[in-house]
Amino acid sequence: MNKPSVKLLIHGAQGRMGQALLRLCGEEPGCEVVAAVSRRNPSQRVVDGVPQLSTGEMNGASAFDVAVDFSLPEAFDAVLALCVERKVALVSGTTGLLGAQREAMEAASTTIPILWASNFSIGVAVLHDLVRRAAAALPGWDCDIIEMHHTRKLDAPSGTALTLGAAAEQGGAHPKYAAIRAGDIVGEHLVQFTGQGERIELVHRAMHRDIFARGALHAAAWLAGKPAGIYTIADMLGDKIGLDSTPRSR
Repeated sequence: MNKPSVKLLIHGAQGRMGQALLRLCGEEPGCEVVAAVSRRNPSQRVVDGVPQLSTGEMNGASAFDVAVDFSLPEAFDAVLALCVERKVALVSGTTGLLGAQREAMEAASTTIPILWASNFSIGVAVLHDLVRRAAAALPGWDCDIIEMHHTRKLDAPSGTALTLGAAAEQGGAHPKYAAIRAGDIVGEHLVQFTGQGERIELVHRAMHRDIFARGALHAAAWLAGKPAGIYTIADMLGDKIGLDSTPRSR
């Protein structure tokens, strides 16, 4: 028997990631977008069979299983509140969240499953683990994180850079950051460990943002129906890459 389709609300649908999600969801079996939500009023009410809504109209969206959010911090509160109200899952890649918004997400995880990640690439999940282990093995070495993105990216350092920095801190390092905004760079992260007379570089380069969109869609399919709690990409991947896969239920 075929599994029923996972019904998705895409929040931030007019952004680059939102557009990639809408395009790729049409290619993924078992994936159905029931609403595409954007800050601006839509010029068309239905595009390729998908209802188009503004943020102010989001409460009128059809029933959905998971909201997939790639928006801006100022838009995050509304989609989190809607998910709590409807008791459905939230997958979010929105970076630059304030401390109060993170606290609200933690509180919401007592009633709904949430997976937030600064990066939905499997390669970055592996890099996170490598950085932690390298930092632990290289006490006293300098640690620098250099990230590069397109000129339209607002937050700096990137959420991924800060997540990699947290991994370095877990290993005992004290990372410093540098951010470059140039052209249409999708995303590049270099974590550099420098000692006396030698240097180690760990690099991840994203060639196309489809890798993030596909990862988010896989996360949405995986998260649908899970118990309330905070989940990570590591939980989704299990022990395949040697990361802690215990979700933090609240």
